[in-house]
Amino acid sequence: MRYRELGRSGMSVSEIGYGAWGIGASGWVGATEDESVRALHRAVDLGVNFIDTARGYGESERIVGRVVRERTGDEVLVATKVPPMNRIWPAPDGIDAAEAFPGAHIRESVETSLRVSGLDHFDVVQFHVWSDEWVGRGDWLQTVEELKKEGKIRLFGVSINDHQPDNALALVRSGAVDTVQVIYNIFDQAPADALLPACEEHGIGVIVRVALDEGGLTGRITAGATFPEGDFRARYFRDDRPAQVERKVAAIVADLGIAPDEIAENALRFVLSSPAVSTVIPGMRTVRNVERNTALSDGRPLTADQLAVLAGHRWQRNFYG
Repeated sequence: MRYRELGRSGMSVSEIGYGAWGIGASGWVGATEDESVRALHRAVDLGVNFIDTARGYGESERIVGRVVRERTGDEVLVATKVPPMNRIWPAPDGIDAAEAFPGAHIRESVETSLRVSGLDHFDVVQFHVWSDEWVGRGDWLQTVEELKKEGKIRLFGVSINDHQPDNALALVRSGAVDTVQVIYNIFDQAPADALLPACEEHGIGVIVRVALDEGGLTGRITAGATFPEGDFRARYFRDDRPAQVERKVAAIVADLGIAPDEIAENALRFVLSSPAVSTVIPGMRTVRNVERNTALSDGRPLTADQLAVLAGHRWQRNFYG
């Protein structure tokens, strides 16, 4: 496993991190706690030292906390998220900071997460939505600083609204944030336009989510794909969207000259090819997924020619809508 600096924090994180939404049974159907625990342990065995969870991920915080506490002697960094008090995802324009992240709510959420996880601190606490309208408004920053002084959190970050990378530029430039989490993948390359350069300039750690487009960039989403009732992918990949994804992936495979089952590997290597990226956090619900993804931390980014090919495969759309 290779490691990268998490911005200016002084923390070193595995470039393949662990996205723990899927193990919480709150949106993805099919995870079992026994296999999730095995997968988390295997990830740490293979050098993963960064796990991303959230208050809103069902049982995820509890499971992550259990494994981290069992790994005595291993330094495993844990990031979690505070949901907006108004429960609105993503943050719409015109919402006051006090409606989404008042200080009392932030503190209550962090202390609940600590209690549920059994941990004595979090290495990163992130707001689960963000709006640059909140820079300099509300008491959220004061509360964040207080929690840092109390030793309950080490770093503060935000999870940027889906497909809105420029909506955190003012925050990045303000100096009030340590990390940002953003969607960045072959389809959504927009963060590379302004956000990633700004993060490099200001020393902000970058955590990349949805590198595989919720499964779209694995090659396993094809026309007619269906998902279990209650699985969020049934909405994400509804109607003719699987057929659209299949066509887009086939075009990437053809242009790169790779085998269809190599698309996921190349999608992760695309993300890791950016020096601004600190870590990518694919969801890994099984030991098999852990072993396949961690094997890509081998120092082999995509070539300039491959990146040039992929630059032509931007696909602007929002399947979350």
